[in-house]
Amino acid sequence: MRQLGVETVEDFLFFFPRRYEDRRNVLTPAELQPGEGRTVAARVLSLEKRPVKQGKLDLIRVLLTGPGGEGRAVAVWFNRKGLERLLAPSTLLLLHGKAEVRYGELQLSSPDFEICEEDPRRRGAIVPVYASSGSLTQKWFRDRIGELLKRTPELLEEYLPRDILQRHRLPPLREALSTMHFPPDEKAWRRARKRFALEELLFLQTAFALRRKRLPRQVDAQALPLQGPLVTSFLESLPFALTEAQQRVLREIGAELSGTVPMNRLLQGDVGSGKTVVALIAMLTALDAGKQAALMVPTEVLAQQHEGKIREFLEPLGVAPVLLTGSLRPAEREARREAIAAGEARLVVGTHALITDGLSFADLAVAVVDEQHRFGVRQRMELSGKGQAPHVLVMTATPIPRTLVLGVYGDLSVSVIDSLPPGRKPVGTWWIPEERRGELLDFVRREAAAGRRIFWVCPLVEESEQLEAAAATAKYEELGEQLDGVRCSLLHGRMGSEAKASVMEHLAAGEIDLVVSTTVIEVGVDVPEATVMVVEDAHRFGLAQLHQLRGRIGRGDRQGYCFLLGVPPTGEGKRRIRAMCSTTDGFALAEEDLRLRGPGEVCGIRQHGLTDFRVADLVRDAGLLQLAREEAEALVESGLQDYPDFRSRMAWFVGERLGLAVTG
Repeated sequence: MRQLGVETVEDFLFFFPRRYEDRRNVLTPAELQPGEGRTVAARVLSLEKRPVKQGKLDLIRVLLTGPGGEGRAVAVWFNRKGLERLLAPSTLLLLHGKAEVRYGELQLSSPDFEICEEDPRRRGAIVPVYASSGSLTQKWFRDRIGELLKRTPELLEEYLPRDILQRHRLPPLREALSTMHFPPDEKAWRRARKRFALEELLFLQTAFALRRKRLPRQVDAQALPLQGPLVTSFLESLPFALTEAQQRVLREIGAELSGTVPMNRLLQGDVGSGKTVVALIAMLTALDAGKQAALMVPTEVLAQQHEGKIREFLEPLGVAPVLLTGSLRPAEREARREAIAAGEARLVVGTHALITDGLSFADLAVAVVDEQHRFGVRQRMELSGKGQAPHVLVMTATPIPRTLVLGVYGDLSVSVIDSLPPGRKPVGTWWIPEERRGELLDFVRREAAAGRRIFWVCPLVEESEQLEAAAATAKYEELGEQLDGVRCSLLHGRMGSEAKASVMEHLAAGEIDLVVSTTVIEVGVDVPEATVMVVEDAHRFGLAQLHQLRGRIGRGDRQGYCFLLGVPPTGEGKRRIRAMCSTTDGFALAEEDLRLRGPGEVCGIRQHGLTDFRVADLVRDAGLLQLAREEAEALVESGLQDYPDFRSRMAWFVGERLGLAVTG
């Protein structure tokens, strides 16, 4: 049970079914039609086991009939050891799966099933189906949970405030638990589900509201006005004027920096909108006050690029950034850590190395996290914990729909840079079928001959950096043969940081025309001469990632061209490709990505708990999320003194279940 996340009696009670079978409408093989998934009552007539694919797989083929001999169907499974011992002739089964016509017969491929003692059509109930492991049967789960619901009333004390239950017509805890496991009908189940979804979102939003309320009572932050000499000199030295959107966001940030309540703000801005300049101005306010500032980014390539760009901007002003990454030689890394601790390093750029144990800042006043979707809530807090109430700015170029801003970044204020610098041309995007690949290669040759730079990105391969590197290497060798005269290089995650930096330097200097890469170039790469992005098997990527990749080109005054290759095998993949070709609006793409893939993929929140809800869904329950936020604000305003059970349960859920220390 431990592998299912069930270790206590309470875990068991809240181990909700993954689906339900409506046995009020169980079919027999005679009634089964090809198409949608259905539940079928059947009896085993015979079983055949044979090796397939040169003996690498075992196929089990079971001939089925109805409990009373009605009709025929076949069920097949691959490599299900021991199945032949369970499915003896005459065994009565309940199967759930999608029927298809194969070789002239109706077939269920790898259906879920359970063994029944009587004809399941006689029960006439909605039956829970649980995620299972090992030899535990569905009947065992149902019997044990049914017993627990009767025998453990002491574990079922209500913790939600009564007025919230009444206001939203939610069932009490015991009734809701029983209904989630054994629903009498769909209406009752929906009420129970609403109760548990709302309570999970309410716990999270209350934790966020507590954090917002407590911040002013913590140690005062350093007041950092925007009119210091470094900020003024930097603005005067810029070779371009800030956009109206940048100026508006700076006013929002400046209003918080100049106060003593620590800023805690999310800065959203599409690729190329100028977030980095805004963040740099915020960091310079710390230096003007004699304090320190830090910028944390997710990759070494991006850290090196940021450090180089910041050095170019600030060295004329007498400021030298310090780079801290995990790949530095030990002696060099230790020397830089000592300089940071002593306050000699005033502006620090780094990766996760900034939040390692033992690293301390002398006086960190502004902490910036770039590409926040690649980090977690805890990592952001670890960086802010390196100072005494520093102002915190987190940035993302992945546009986040309002629903997820409330759910994932509910403890942050939000600023949005919603326009691009003047003169920036939208990148054109096309899907290229396989038969036109030759035309694409000709176009790449012409762009390279004209002095442009090209990225050719290889697809994700089962989340394996080693396999992705192999795929990129193979494509690099192939293109080297096909693109005679085009200077190609290779970039992937398994290369050392110095090798990666060298490739990017040669590309920026015009000594390389084309880089074959994995998604290591997804964020932060800034080569103004890059005009072409080619993405192999583009359907394997989410829209947010494709949008990030597209943002690596067209950053100068030249037109950018993005080409998507591959044949999407699913309708979802085709919709992603169509969406990419139809708009460059990052927020529109984020909304579509949200519908297609869910919040964890869009925001990168899987790594820090916010998709670990038992019931709530940040997309499906957008309305409940807003409701939870309003109720949480009211609860926190009341002080929570009258709701000790709710407060205790909330602290457990947020701290233990989600692993987020956001209440302190």
